[in-house]
Amino acid sequence: MNIGRAAEASGVSTKMIRYYERIGLVRLTDRTEGNYRNFGSREVNELTFIRRARDLGFSVEEIARLLGLWRERERPAEEVRATADQHLADLETRIAGLQTLADVLRDLSSACAEGERPEAPILGKVERTPPTGSR
Repeated sequence: MNIGRAAEASGVSTKMIRYYERIGLVRLTDRTEGNYRNFGSREVNELTFIRRARDLGFSVEEIARLLGLWRERERPAEEVRATADQHLADLETRIAGLQTLADVLRDLSSACAEGERPEAPILGKVERTPPTGSR
């Protein structure tokens, strides 16, 4: 199938497919005599995996590692699990930071509704909140 159909089947735009090829995240596909890309089910599956991993917040580097693990079936599952566990820990840290931010915004909204000056509650809460590991 051509790049347009592969994009449609995987949910990855043609522009991103070309980018992923350029940076080596996906393997270059065979070309037709007319020099068009020719995607098979393996390439579409990998593109779908990449889209889902990006939706889950994995970085391009993490996805490259996971694809490498996926492509080399002889590798132990421990490596895949370790990568997923690290990402999970990072997500949980980010979730905690987002929860703190939601609390701050809730306080701001409440302070505004009561006619108080909103800067003081926000700044006080932010100053007392430890930084989180954000990207």
